Amino acid sequence: MRYICLIYNSVGSDGTLNTDETEQLVRDHFRCDSELREEGILIHADALDSPETATVLRVRNGTLSATDGPYVETKEHLAGLYVIEARDLTQAKEIVARIPCSRYGAIEVRPVKMLTLAD
Repeated sequence: MRYICLIYNSVGSDGTLNTDETEQLVRDHFRCDSELREEGILIHADALDSPETATVLRVRNGTLSATDGPYVETKEHLAGLYVIEARDLTQAKEIVARIPCSRYGAIEVRPVKMLTLAD
């Protein structure tokens, strides 16, 4: 089963790591990504730019509107994502525990719903 793992960082903790700690976290992520790829678990992983770079698009009554970020006032923001393959939620949780950002923020794990068109 495919799961998406959404990494949330606390706005308050961003910037609290010193340069060496930040570089180590990045190295840990690259090592984790490599291990998960070798094990056939990792489908895709990416970090996201800061919330201030976000643009939210909506179409209402045929009209496109855009709002520049950050668009939500929260203590946490979406910082990155992993797409993994796991046999069940129990295994997905074990995999998420290996993702380095789980030590600093929160990771939401959600099954990917595979949609099909009815004939």
